[in-house]
Amino acid sequence: MIKVGVLSLQGAVPEHVLAIRNALKMRDQEGEVVHVRDNKDLVGIDCLIIPGGESTTIGKLLKRFDMYAAIRELASAGVPIMGTCAGCILMAKEGDLDVTRTRTELLGLMDMRVSRNSFGRQKESFESSLRIDGLDDEFPAVFIRGPIIEEVWGRCSSLAEIEGTKVMVKQDNLLALSFHPELSRDARVHRMFLDMVPRT
Repeated sequence: MIKVGVLSLQGAVPEHVLAIRNALKMRDQEGEVVHVRDNKDLVGIDCLIIPGGESTTIGKLLKRFDMYAAIRELASAGVPIMGTCAGCILMAKEGDLDVTRTRTELLGLMDMRVSRNSFGRQKESFESSLRIDGLDDEFPAVFIRGPIIEEVWGRCSSLAEIEGTKVMVKQDNLLALSFHPELSRDARVHRMFLDMVPRT
């Protein structure tokens, strides 16, 4: 039995919940998905998703509920964490001038620098067939005002790129994506994430 937490302060929460349930079916695995709204909801989870939304807003709510330290402790303990779009920004160690201007506090979990909203405004959203390391076939990736992963170092490595731009990276037990896998109706990225959780 696996317990998957989805940070539920703001953003694309229901879509991630559905995608995780579909991924559990693909793995023929029993599990539950819990909404994480404060630190007590983090207790006992096997992995955590930080969804897309608005990174400044999510950051302010994380601070209001004093959740930064607890999430960092989960990451240090080896608990798999996946951040998508806004979640990707928050997981970075370095941000661009827009991150500085909005005083967005980053979790600082991954050896990467990100640039906010680099794929354009919401009306310029697009879908791209993406080749992801570890998947046999291309993945229909949905980009909505997504960040660009400008640079990685240390143990952080690229899993997918668009025209040389990194859009999915992995570092040990951590995944960060510029796009929204939960909007594609394809649960393979979520299954990949669940594969990072040791079976008991």
